[in-house]
Amino acid sequence: MTLEKFGMGAERFILGLAKKILLANTFAGVADTIFKASPESYPTETAWLGIITYTLQIYFDFSGYSDMAIGLGKMVGFDFKENFNYPYISRSIQDFWRRWHISLSSWFRDYLYIPLGGNRGSQARTYRNLLIVFFVTGLWHGASWNFIIWGLYHGLWVLVERAGLGKWLERVWAPIGHVYTLLIVIIGWVFFRAEDLTSALTYLQKMAGLGTDGRIAFPLGYFMNVELGCSLLIGCLLCMPVYQRFQQIWNKLLVRVVILPAQISLNVVYVLAGLVCLFVLSVAYLAADSYNPFIYFRF
Repeated sequence: MTLEKFGMGAERFILGLAKKILLANTFAGVADTIFKASPESYPTETAWLGIITYTLQIYFDFSGYSDMAIGLGKMVGFDFKENFNYPYISRSIQDFWRRWHISLSSWFRDYLYIPLGGNRGSQARTYRNLLIVFFVTGLWHGASWNFIIWGLYHGLWVLVERAGLGKWLERVWAPIGHVYTLLIVIIGWVFFRAEDLTSALTYLQKMAGLGTDGRIAFPLGYFMNVELGCSLLIGCLLCMPVYQRFQQIWNKLLVRVVILPAQISLNVVYVLAGLVCLFVLSVAYLAADSYNPFIYFRF
């Protein structure tokens, strides 16, 4: 273990903590309120806000914990593999599963899909193996029809892509693939988040504008404020490799531009100050707010 590696680990840990406390918890408050409310008490746009905030919550919650584990590992001399690789920028469901929860999907590939025969047999056997893997993936998250349907739902889309849709997605304009993937993933998260199958189907109806309205207690304006607006903007940006790209550009500038040692030291001070502020802010939020959902508890 070196001082440089310890510093990289500390940076990764702080960023993961901020993801969890400042972003995931903010999104959780909105998503939980909407999903627990009666479907008649909010309009279609609020239903979409609920599932979008949950989509961001589950990513920043899971990836935040992974970042903290990777950071702590580096601080004591271990190198853990990446577990999330910006899954929401995927252009297909197959690509999504290469980027989402990599340790889990790799385990099922190595210890279930390949022992079943993988893609070495006929196309029908390959499709069967994939459906078994996604069925077990859903069941792994919990003994609930919602999780099983969520797993099979993703499995069926993977089969459709392998049957030809995937090649078409590679040829079309990239944003079409991104929108397609996000829409499929977001709809799937409804089954993942809802308490039961009836609630999931009712919520999907509401998203499609087919649900009935009663006394609207939760209009969109009830939730929208500066904090949530900023969190949504930052969350959407951080779902893309913006921070990584910024680091690359900044490092290139430092190499190309002649910088005095004093300026380099000042740059380090700025980075450290930013990380310290982020850590203090995260701890302050954690101490001030008793609402700190731990969604891993469900699995």
